[in-house]
Amino acid sequence: MSNKKNQAPHEEELLKEEQTEAAGKDSGEEAPETPAEAPEKKNPEEEAMETKYLRLMADFQNYKKRSEKEKADIYAYANEKIILELLDVIDNYERALSHQREEGTALQEGMAMIYKQFKAVLEKNGVVEIEALGQDFDPNLHNAVMTENSAEYGHGKVSCVLQKGYLLNDKVIRHTMVKVAE
Repeated sequence: MSNKKNQAPHEEELLKEEQTEAAGKDSGEEAPETPAEAPEKKNPEEEAMETKYLRLMADFQNYKKRSEKEKADIYAYANEKIILELLDVIDNYERALSHQREEGTALQEGMAMIYKQFKAVLEKNGVVEIEALGQDFDPNLHNAVMTENSAEYGHGKVSCVLQKGYLLNDKVIRHTMVKVAE
């Protein structure tokens, strides 16, 4: 009995509830509803305050999600400007490689190795070339500047790539400039 005197009144209620629940489970009956379990009636002012609180909490959660997404986007696309400038450099490098006259020279092999390294660095940073030749024309990925009659490619297919397009982390940073078969 000394234990009960030392317990706070709400602890006594909890103890009684636990005993009632245990007895109800043992007998297979549900325990009768105690006053503590009865739904409390709130006045309109309390309900308004609770609703206001819940809305404010939801707004804050939405703000947190939105700011985290913006932060992730900033990190993912922070390098977009410099990568766009590097794409012009890689275009010129590809043109130089395609116009080399002597095959198998040390200079040509060295330039090819540098080109492969350059492409690997771009891919490591999320830059991927858009495959276009022979694909269906997609205005989300391709920029059609010409149409041509083509026996090799069907209607609506990309028949020639004039300038390569690239994706940065699944976002188009430069559309592929193409000719489309009629």
